[in-house]
Amino acid sequence: MGDFSKKVDAFLDAFINQNGYAKVLEGLQNTLLIAVLGLVIGILIGTVIAIVRVLPKYKVMPRILNGICSFYVGLFRGTPIVVQLLVFYYVMLPLLGIRMSSVNVAIIVFGLNSGAYISEIMRSGILSVDHGQMEAGRAVGLSYWTTMFKIVIPQAVKNILPTLGNEFIALIKETSVVSFVGATDLYIAFNMIGSNSYEFMVPYLVMALIYIVLVLLISLGIKIMERSLRKSDRRH
Repeated sequence: MGDFSKKVDAFLDAFINQNGYAKVLEGLQNTLLIAVLGLVIGILIGTVIAIVRVLPKYKVMPRILNGICSFYVGLFRGTPIVVQLLVFYYVMLPLLGIRMSSVNVAIIVFGLNSGAYISEIMRSGILSVDHGQMEAGRAVGLSYWTTMFKIVIPQAVKNILPTLGNEFIALIKETSVVSFVGATDLYIAFNMIGSNSYEFMVPYLVMALIYIVLVLLISLGIKIMERSLRKSDRRH
């Protein structure tokens, strides 16, 4: 017990007296920023891809677009996100002559990666909506796209909300790989505290606790949203 107390004291000294908390706050901010913006980008990309993939394939253009979207989804789902980060940061950007911060690179790559997964989630959500909803919208004079965005997509989102929550949780946890491109996240912050205190057990335990709290808060938020949507459905 005395040994563990010394480990805690060493952690507190590095965390408070050596300004380790500032690095943790920066890491937490970057983790949330990458995950939240990555999810937003993923939802936008995923929705567009899902709509393209459920389009009727009677004409040539929908078939071409479907092929492009299928390649995109296969590419990002078939490679690890850490490989995507490394290729984007160390290969593509230098070839294109573009300078970008590691955090911005992580946001873009996480968004592109998430878009591939969310496209399949959204596609299943769209297909779960009764086809009669589309027919009803078209029958009252709405265009295909208006019916899709105003009638079908909102119902699809209700159906896939828990799965979107799981995707957000996965993004939060996957941000631990952004250290490969030099971005400061929670892992880098607590690893630095461990190096300064020559003690890694307590920093890593605290880091794990922070991830658990984040996941629990997200899960609670999703449950509240689901409950709210169920209430609105009952009112209608």
